[in-house]
Amino acid sequence: MDLGVIRLSHCQKEIFCFSVPGACPSCGEELRGRRLQEAPVSLPSPLSNGHKTSCCLLVAPAHDNHSREFEGTSDLHTGISNTSGVVYNYTLAGVGRQSAGWQRCVSVPLVRPDMFHLLAQWDQYLERFSDGPLWDPAWHRFDEEQHNCFTFCLQFINSVLAAEGRSSLSRETFTQSFILPRMRRVTKYTTLYQHIQKHGYYMVDRQLDRQEDKQEDRPDKPDLF
Repeated sequence: MDLGVIRLSHCQKEIFCFSVPGACPSCGEELRGRRLQEAPVSLPSPLSNGHKTSCCLLVAPAHDNHSREFEGTSDLHTGISNTSGVVYNYTLAGVGRQSAGWQRCVSVPLVRPDMFHLLAQWDQYLERFSDGPLWDPAWHRFDEEQHNCFTFCLQFINSVLAAEGRSSLSRETFTQSFILPRMRRVTKYTTLYQHIQKHGYYMVDRQLDRQEDKQEDRPDKPDLF
């Protein structure tokens, strides 16, 4: 998904495409070179470069997904970024620290920019936690169901919550509140992108689309800390 998606309005339709088409796919009126009533709007991608994030939980396609794209049946991998964008992630070999490979992922910000005391300690917390015996293959084996990459991320988050004097979060609560809303956005964007790739555009009734946007554009859950 290297191309940006734009949305333009014409003849009471919302048209999604990669660039302004030569003619309106609905009424056939020439568009290219003409002044539109409303300027095309770029749709922000729900994916970001994890190495340019700070203090985030990251969700990316698993490494055995050769296309490295989010697909409905693909396995996912999670990690935590430090303040420099290095991603700590738990695998069969233990905790890896990666400076590349997370360029296309879903980012869940965890720390507010004004939490200076926590930002100053984040890297230390993350390094100390990662060095614990729970993540050492000599002491504990990786298990895809019970002791996996998401276990590592959630236990780290809960350890920071405990240090801040706050209650821990269950897997279900964290997933429902912070991850699933973003993953639904990825699914919708990917479906739209693939449709445009195949047909050149995607078109919906303007009024219906605006109603759907109001539901989809609800803000994400704020930062955890």
